[in-house]
Amino acid sequence: MDLSIVIPVFNEADGIELLLGEIPAQLDGMLDYEILVVDDGSTDSTPAVLQHCRGRQSRLRVLRHRERCGQSAAIVSGVTAARAPWIATLDGDGQNDPADITKLYRAMEQSADRVMLLAGYRRVRRDTWLRRISSRIANSVRGALLCDNTPDTGCGLKLFPRALFLQLPQFDHMHRFLPALVQRQGGAVQSIEVSHRERQRGYSKYGVMNRLWVGIVDLVGVWWLIRRRMRPTVAEIGRT
Repeated sequence: MDLSIVIPVFNEADGIELLLGEIPAQLDGMLDYEILVVDDGSTDSTPAVLQHCRGRQSRLRVLRHRERCGQSAAIVSGVTAARAPWIATLDGDGQNDPADITKLYRAMEQSADRVMLLAGYRRVRRDTWLRRISSRIANSVRGALLCDNTPDTGCGLKLFPRALFLQLPQFDHMHRFLPALVQRQGGAVQSIEVSHRERQRGYSKYGVMNRLWVGIVDLVGVWWLIRRRMRPTVAEIGRT
């Protein structure tokens, strides 16, 4: 198996079936893959919709959190259960285009060995002006402090090795700092321009204020992790 696609969802009953239907149209015949949808304690009919989809798609696996734990926890659950060596993450709201998964995968195949994270870059955002401005400010501040050289760390579309991800520090909202965390492990990051679509169904679970203060705390914490990183050079005695 080449790839595991991990999709965290919370209350996406209106759109998840449509998204899951798009993936085979883009990947069948190109990659050997599986899809892991992690339901983060949805309170709507998402579990029933996923059960229906699972009966129709043999590549689909469904995991469920008994209570809501957050997007990062859902991604960790999916990556832990994945069977493939490479992971692609995709937001469950349908704004990421599944066709871009192959773009990231091909870029990975053509990249140098040190490139351990392919990150989607939404140059053209299909969001409200407030979300676009707040994301631009957040990316600028994060980039200045963490030096992660990534213009769009909030994009849900990413590709990385499963083994590397499981070595990273795990905490709430870690998915927003993957480029800095991967660089902390010595891996390189490459941003790939991807498309971004308007949300057609459901509603956004994130606002400006419910991300602002926790984002500041997380940013300071990740900066501390990077500053405290130990990089010893080890040589076995008796060997050159």
